[in-house]
Amino acid sequence: MSGRSLCLIGASQRTERDSRAPEPLVSWADRAREAAKDAGVEHALAQIDSLQVVYCQSWPYDDPVGRLATALGADPRHRHYSGIGGTTPQLLVNQTSEAMLRGELDLALIVGGEALATVRTAKKAGERLPWSYRKSSPFPWEPPHPAEVAHEVHQAWETFPLWDTARRAKIGASLADDAAEAAAMMAAMTNVAAANPHAWRPVVLDAATVGTPTAANRYVGWPYTKHEVAVMDVDMSAALLLATAEKADALGVDEGRRLYLTSYAYAEDPASVAEREDMARSAAMAVTGRHALRAAGLALDDIDVFDLYSCFPSSLRLACDALGLALDDSRGLTVTGGLPYAGGPASAYQLHAIASTFDRLRDRGGRALITGVGMHLAKHVAAVWSSTPAPAEPADRIALQAQVDAEQPRRPLLTAWSGPGTVRAYTVAHRRDGTPGQGLVVLDTDQGRALARVYQPDLLADAESRELVGTEVVVSTDGQRNEARW
Repeated sequence: MSGRSLCLIGASQRTERDSRAPEPLVSWADRAREAAKDAGVEHALAQIDSLQVVYCQSWPYDDPVGRLATALGADPRHRHYSGIGGTTPQLLVNQTSEAMLRGELDLALIVGGEALATVRTAKKAGERLPWSYRKSSPFPWEPPHPAEVAHEVHQAWETFPLWDTARRAKIGASLADDAAEAAAMMAAMTNVAAANPHAWRPVVLDAATVGTPTAANRYVGWPYTKHEVAVMDVDMSAALLLATAEKADALGVDEGRRLYLTSYAYAEDPASVAEREDMARSAAMAVTGRHALRAAGLALDDIDVFDLYSCFPSSLRLACDALGLALDDSRGLTVTGGLPYAGGPASAYQLHAIASTFDRLRDRGGRALITGVGMHLAKHVAAVWSSTPAPAEPADRIALQAQVDAEQPRRPLLTAWSGPGTVRAYTVAHRRDGTPGQGLVVLDTDQGRALARVYQPDLLADAESRELVGTEVVVSTDGQRNEARW
C-alpha cells in the first residue's frame, strides 16, 4: 500500500446529558486534545496540516476554524468550515484522503459538535447563553424546488415517510405488517444504544413501545412515531485525528491502533422529493454501496460492522434493499445505536459513527461499511474502513453519478396542477397534540409529477386506515398550492 494512504489514529466523543453543555468551541477543543491523547501523540496537535470543523447549528462563530486553531495552539495551512448534511463528515474524510495521496497533507483533524439541547433549555428558560465570538451568518441551505416551497415541504420528518409508503405499496405489504417491520428494525438498534456509553438515550425499547402511538409517542409524520425519528436536539461532540501511514509511523502510532480508509463513493439522487421515477428505491444508495464494496475488493459477507444512516426507517430500509442486506442481519445495522437513540447532532453524526467503529475494530480487527444520507434522501456516501492496511483510490464521481442517472430516470415536477392524479407516495403530518394536521401526497399526472396537500379530517383519517398509493384523486389549485380530494 501507499505510505500516503489515510488512517485514523485517534478519536474522541462525548455526550453531555444535563443540558448544561459547554459552548461548542470548548467541546471541539476538548475532543481534539482527547483524540490526540487517544493516539498517544498529545504533542502532535501543533503539527496538524489541516483543521476542519463540521457546520455547527448551535452557535454562529465569527471564525470557528480560526478560533479553534488558536485554542489548540495550531497553525494549519488548510482550514475548512463545512456545509450541512448527513454525509458531511465522511466527505471531509474522503477529501482529506485525496489531499494526502496528492502529497498535500500529512496530519488532519476533523471536529464537530452541537449543544442544541442546552440551547433549547436556555431558550425555554429565557436565559441568554454567555458564549463567545458570536456573529450571525446565513444558513447554508440549498434552495428547494418552487413546488416544494409552495407546499412548504421542508421538514425531513415529512419527506422521509414518502419513501416508505411508496416501498410498502411496491412490495404489497399491509399497513400493519409494514409498521411492525419498521418498529422491530428500530427497536433492535436500541439494544446497541443501551450499551453505548455515548448514546443520548441508552434505553432498550421493544417493538411495541417503538411502534405504538401514545400520548408520549405520538405520530410525527405518519407512519413514524417519535421513537422512529432522529433526535437532533442533543449535546454531543467528537473529533477524528487522521494521518498518512508514513506520518503515523513517524509519530510512533502502533499499527494495531489504526483504522484505514479502504474505499468510498458519493452520488446523488434528485434533490426534489418527487422527481425520481421509482420512489421506492434509491439508485444512488445502490451505486455507492456497490462501488465501495467492489473498490475494497469485498463482498457484503466480508463486512463485520455496519453503520447505516438511520435518521428514519426509510433511510435504513432503502439502504438494506440497495445492498441486499436483511433488515434483521445478525451483524446489526448500527454501531452507535442509531440517530433516534444514540443521537443525531445535526451534521456531525458520522463523526460518532466513525469514532465508535474505531473503538470496535481496533480491539478485535475487521471491516466496516458506513453510509451517510444528506438532505431529503438525496445525497449518499458509502465508505469501507478496515483495521488492515489498504489504499483508498479516489472514486470517479462523474462516472458514479452517470450510473445513478441511468438507473433512476427523473420525472418533471410541476409547480401547479389541476385535474386528476394518482397517488404515488404520501404521509400525514401530526400536530403536537397527536392529531392529524395535514397530508402531503406525491402524484403521477399525464404531464409529470405534482405535489398536493390534503386538509379534510375525514380524508386524513382515511389515508391512515388503508393503502392510498394507487388511488385516483382530483386536484385543485390556486396557482401556487395544490389540494387533493377523493
